[in-house]
Amino acid sequence: MSETATGDGAGRMTVRRMGFAYPAAMSGHWNRRRPEFSQIVNAASLAMPYLEPYLIKTMREARPRIRDAALQATLDEYVAQEAMHFRQHRKFNDELKARGYKSIGAIEDQLAEDYRRLGATRSLEFNLAYAEGFESMALAIGQMLIADRRFLFGDSESGVASLVLWHFVEEIEHKNVAYDVFEHLAGNYFRRIYGLLYATAHIMWRTRGGYQALLKEDGLWRDWRSRVALGLLLLRIFAQLTPKMLRIMVPFYNPRQVKDPAWALSWARLFKTDNAGAGRLDTARLDAPEPVALSAGETK
Repeated sequence: MSETATGDGAGRMTVRRMGFAYPAAMSGHWNRRRPEFSQIVNAASLAMPYLEPYLIKTMREARPRIRDAALQATLDEYVAQEAMHFRQHRKFNDELKARGYKSIGAIEDQLAEDYRRLGATRSLEFNLAYAEGFESMALAIGQMLIADRRFLFGDSESGVASLVLWHFVEEIEHKNVAYDVFEHLAGNYFRRIYGLLYATAHIMWRTRGGYQALLKEDGLWRDWRSRVALGLLLLRIFAQLTPKMLRIMVPFYNPRQVKDPAWALSWARLFKTDNAGAGRLDTARLDAPEPVALSAGETK
């Protein structure tokens, strides 16, 4: 693993080249205690190789219109981080396919068409609002995942937990970029809220369809115990997520107001001292205030 240090004026963004290991024996239920959460995350991951290139394309289309050199540079750094994200998720998604899930192809085709259509038929202003809406939602999700990391990822496969937590640490790092570009070029409160609601509804709808298909393949969708577990899990997630989403809808919201979790800052420090270790977190010790890496050669 390696890194390229960049910044938003304060040197807070870093483009990291990560490596994650997925054991050959790993099933789609990489968190065996929480198969329903595994499939929610798997379904969300399937969107990344289509959503994030769409975000990159939107930002690149916006770039020539920006008259602020610092904002242009920050946009470039955001693009570099997002490019790393979708490449890593594509690798993970290929691992899921190799484990025999037949529904993945149709899910990916639908996602590819969704983002092709949005990019081709909607205005730049709409696409910037969607990008800002997604990034605001991702910031809220990242805070929720980190705060509840022990429950959601405890004792799960290190490679997958490390992938997801790395991704959302970087979502927190670049939390203000899409907002700044949107405000610079298309800033309007009602357009921003429309973008937030549209992006949130679209992504959650496609994610639900994805995890439903995957759980059907597992034989769990019609298992009442699994459905109860899924319902309780979703209640837990949305109980934490809803206040964070409502905060975004305040007229004078700015992502800079959202404090970075201490654990996310500690993860960034771990990467600087042990960049390989940041990709193999010890999921038995996620309740520690700082991330702990597995020893070299140790697997989880």
